[in-house]
Amino acid sequence: MAFEQLLEDYLGPEILTYKIGENFAVEYISALLVFLLSILILRLFKFVIVRRLKKFAQRTANKYDDLLFKLLDKIGWPMYLVFSLHVSFQFISLPVEIEESTEVLMLLLVGYYLIRSAGYIIDFFAKRIIDGRKKRSERVDKGAVNLLANISKGILWSLVVLLVLSNLGYDMSTLLTGLGIGGIAIALALQTVLTDVFSYFSIHLDKPFRVGDFLIIGNDMGTVEKIGIKSTRIRTLQGQELVISNKELTDSRINNFKKMEKRRISFTFGIGCDTPTKKVKQVPELIKAAIEKLENVQFDRVHFQKLGDSSLIFEVVYFMTTPDFNVYMDTQQAINIAIMEELEKKKIEIPYPTQTILLPKRS
Repeated sequence: MAFEQLLEDYLGPEILTYKIGENFAVEYISALLVFLLSILILRLFKFVIVRRLKKFAQRTANKYDDLLFKLLDKIGWPMYLVFSLHVSFQFISLPVEIEESTEVLMLLLVGYYLIRSAGYIIDFFAKRIIDGRKKRSERVDKGAVNLLANISKGILWSLVVLLVLSNLGYDMSTLLTGLGIGGIAIALALQTVLTDVFSYFSIHLDKPFRVGDFLIIGNDMGTVEKIGIKSTRIRTLQGQELVISNKELTDSRINNFKKMEKRRISFTFGIGCDTPTKKVKQVPELIKAAIEKLENVQFDRVHFQKLGDSSLIFEVVYFMTTPDFNVYMDTQQAINIAIMEELEKKKIEIPYPTQTILLPKRS
């Protein structure tokens, strides 16, 4: 009543009875003032309260308050304008079409900002997962984390669109039935692609190998360079890039040498058959001493294995404590040279294959 008395004092008593369309002039003035007041309050909220709280949150160690005020700050002016209009329209009578249009616009904006906020939340936690694994010095595939985040956002967008359409009065059962039939047709057409995609998730969940691992798959071998959605790329020892579908990888038996803690090596060598027994007995100790001097090597055994056709065969077994293939080859080379040196010192001959042919003497 005080507001109407104020209008009457300034604009005259006729303002209370003057009518425009379905509403009195005083009702239009009230709606306009409510609209301006709402805009003013929301402006103060966005540019004063939220901005100051956001700066304060940046100085704290907690990251969740940063996320909260970032979400509030991302709400744009279209939302504030439509909200203010929606509130002010409660003070006047409007045609049904305008009221319904305003409600639809309000619903669309609320749905948009909700799903946008959900997207920021998903990205926030995806980044925390990646940063957390980096701090723990764990290898992390950013592509896999980002892909899961995008799929989650896609599902949320689909749900929000369905909810908005449902609130707008559309029959969801018919739409979902059509989407189901279409989904089946697409799945049949993309069966091979989808199989590779599911295999991609299987690789990341089960982790049989990661980027940087050295694999042997059938007759192929190489280092994993990239794990893609449909295929995995491997750099072979010859240098070329080998592309293998994810389904083929998950269906294959894979030797992953990167996860090997120890490498067991067994090899043989021979000495001359005419070597004296005394020197034959010395060979195992010579080989053992030569191997135990090397780094990254755990000696296992050496034995006089058998009498060969043209040599006395010894078997040597040791373990490499590192899975690095180059280190293994360097070590094996060092062992071979050490064996030759020790045998030379003892004047023990390393024979080469020979064959004696006896011809009958003619009478």
